[in-house]
Amino acid sequence: MEYIVEKIGMSRTIGVPSVPVTLLKVVPAKVCEVNGNKAIVAYSEGKKINKAIAGQQKKYNLSAEYNRFATLNIKNQEAGDLDLTPLQEASVLKVSINSKGRGFAGVMKRHNFAGGPSSHGSRFHRRPGSIGNCEWPGRVQPGMKMAGHYGNAKTTVKNEIVSFDAENGILVLKGSVPGFNGATGRVRIVK
Repeated sequence: MEYIVEKIGMSRTIGVPSVPVTLLKVVPAKVCEVNGNKAIVAYSEGKKINKAIAGQQKKYNLSAEYNRFATLNIKNQEAGDLDLTPLQEASVLKVSINSKGRGFAGVMKRHNFAGGPSSHGSRFHRRPGSIGNCEWPGRVQPGMKMAGHYGNAKTTVKNEIVSFDAENGILVLKGSVPGFNGATGRVRIVK
């Protein structure tokens, strides 16, 4: 079973020992069409609207707030509200969210390079150093660790469920989850 979630942020449990937790809100969704275990699900995110979205809303008789669509593995057998009962029995989830984007980053930040000496006379502080070989093969090998775009990539982590508030749709997971506060992603029940 899969669900669309929004990251609220991090906190700690009250007790001894105190456990760091991440709070996720299960986004309310409507099942539009079911094909076996897979289903087309509509949910609300932002104010995006265009003719394609309007056509889907008309086809599935949805209100204007449901402006995003996704294909999920679900337990529902017919169209309607997404069934949250499997989350109450679950104990472990896999969470997939895009990590925080860090833009164009150098090799020290992106790949944890040590860098050069920072003392006087050095001209090798945060630079990557040598990147190629000698006469043969006479080019930079593919996969060389260099500066470039870092973050904003799909990241999946496995977390235990501490608690689930079905009334408000709040999941409390042990440990950290990637992404900024407000990022949307999906959770999949492992067991």
